[in-house]
Amino acid sequence: MNTSITEMNTSTTEPTAVQLATPVLTDDLESAAYLQPHWYAVYTCANHERRVADQLAYLGVEHFLPQYESVRRWRDRKVRLQLPLFPGYVFVQLALRDRLRVLQVPGVVRLVGFDGRPVPMPDGDVTRIREFLDRGFRAEPHPYLTVGKRVRVNSGPLAGMEGILLRRKGKFRVVISIELVQRAVAVDVDAADVETLA
Repeated sequence: MNTSITEMNTSTTEPTAVQLATPVLTDDLESAAYLQPHWYAVYTCANHERRVADQLAYLGVEHFLPQYESVRRWRDRKVRLQLPLFPGYVFVQLALRDRLRVLQVPGVVRLVGFDGRPVPMPDGDVTRIREFLDRGFRAEPHPYLTVGKRVRVNSGPLAGMEGILLRRKGKFRVVISIELVQRAVAVDVDAADVETLA
């Protein structure tokens, strides 16, 4: 939709066309992404994940801050802390037209994307992560890996997700990498629940 206004040039009597800057959505997919809510990863300032999540809750923005419990030993005691499972990231569900509400929150750096355009998380990833945490599965951050034996989880709340199979203390673990944010989590699994990918 291009809009133009015809105005009279005062030095001559001929009309002149002036182009107005209006956003033009050229693709139906772009307009659908702009209007439909999707899950996006929000990159935050260091150690601001919880503050950002609190502000998003205050603003009524659907968000998800996955956390894990870590026991830290201090001089005189042990302390249980709730830490972000994906340090530096909070996930939000929104239509791109509403992104300014999120970007104005103190501590938010940007929506994760490529070439300056926010990219939605793959369908179901956030739902699966939320489901396996709600079921009490133990997870912790893990370095992002690009090499190793790739496997697919066949059953349970992580069914369909792919990752790298590891062995730790006699148990099998799958390291699931979330490529968009280049973070990974290690999750204990039963060997019967995974299959090797070619």
